[in-house]
Amino acid sequence: MGSKNKLKRFNENETFNNVVQPTREEMVAGFAHKGKWNEFFKNDNPITLELGCGKGEYTIALARKYPERNFIGIDIKGARFWRGAKTAVEENLPNVAFLRTQIELVDYAFAKAEIAAIWITFPDPQIKYKRTKHRMTNPVFLDKYRHILQPDGLMHLKTDSEYMHGYTLGLLQGLGEEILYAHHDIYTNTEAPEEVVGTQTFYEKQYLEVGKAITYIKFRLR
Repeated sequence: MGSKNKLKRFNENETFNNVVQPTREEMVAGFAHKGKWNEFFKNDNPITLELGCGKGEYTIALARKYPERNFIGIDIKGARFWRGAKTAVEENLPNVAFLRTQIELVDYAFAKAEIAAIWITFPDPQIKYKRTKHRMTNPVFLDKYRHILQPDGLMHLKTDSEYMHGYTLGLLQGLGEEILYAHHDIYTNTEAPEEVVGTQTFYEKQYLEVGKAITYIKFRLR
């Protein structure tokens, strides 16, 4: 994507009322929407996050399917989620928002027990050991999610990485977390949840075209 194109998308994001773009300093000092996201949406409906939302396909698809819920896509790359934000505006989807920030600041963005569910869709598996701290299901990140999730809140991990799937599954078992469902090739499972196989991201479609297995885990953090 050219720099002019990126700048155009950044500028257009500024005009969308469904996009929130705080600085890191604003997040750490006291983010204005923390604990007040239901005021942002003007309702008391449960909130679902998509972490590392990319173009926002999953956020948008879930928002269409579940108008009784609110959805927030989070990514640091605003030029990517521009597409999702624009689609939400064009389709007049009032239950969608996009937050431009680092995932590591998620506990600065949301208050304790403010979130009903979290989706992690096709994250970078960060396979090298020295990158473990950046892996989105490492123990530090899980504790952040645990803090913002409601007691019965759900976690969803969907990835094409067998490594990420295996690492997360083993970690959850070792920590004694509640694993509700796990499969290493979700599209071969006739009992797969519809919300998992009925929605596909841009990259997921590419993976499936070349025969790559898609894995999925649904769990709760105790």
